[in-house]
Amino acid sequence: MTGPESASQATAPSPLLRLAIEFGPLVTFFVTQRATRDSDPAGLDGLYYATIAFMVAITASVGAARLLERRWPVVPLVTAVFVLVMGGLTLWLRDETFIKLKPTIVNLLFAGILLGGRLRGRLFLKAVFGEAFALDQQGWERITSRFIGWFLTLAVLNELTRALLSTDDWTTFKTIGLPVLTFVFMLTLGPLLERHKVQSASEQS
Repeated sequence: MTGPESASQATAPSPLLRLAIEFGPLVTFFVTQRATRDSDPAGLDGLYYATIAFMVAITASVGAARLLERRWPVVPLVTAVFVLVMGGLTLWLRDETFIKLKPTIVNLLFAGILLGGRLRGRLFLKAVFGEAFALDQQGWERITSRFIGWFLTLAVLNELTRALLSTDDWTTFKTIGLPVLTFVFMLTLGPLLERHKVQSASEQS
């Protein structure tokens, strides 16, 4: 007998492929920016070609995730839409402000969505991660609050770095620093997840 759970397992990509899908666009952006910073026709320190490469890579990434998992990945899809919009404006107006502003807008959007749901008693993270984590109601509420704070922190960090750092340093922070910080943030959630974990009937017996 095959149910939805077994079907999802059958179409789930391998860990290495998942890493390639998730981080491939960032790696592409970083490598292209570094390789073209001295030959950028728009004088954007490599962001002209890097933006083009990023738009292509993230579109391919979302498409690959859709084919492999047979569903649209919500967060990457929303991110891809903003990359295409802000990247398009960067290329059209030849202004780095738009592609550098994209992380701020996306993180504020995610924080706003989670906060709005939280105020209305709707925990969107539970809908997204409910199959992976069995938590009590208080656990989902606290996790949601943590993510709201985290997305707001990312927005502030991006504003500071884009205002204070060079394009090379901002690119390094975006593609290397932020993933490392995000990994550390996820590790800090471990004790909270364990504390609010709901045991199954088999675990209790």
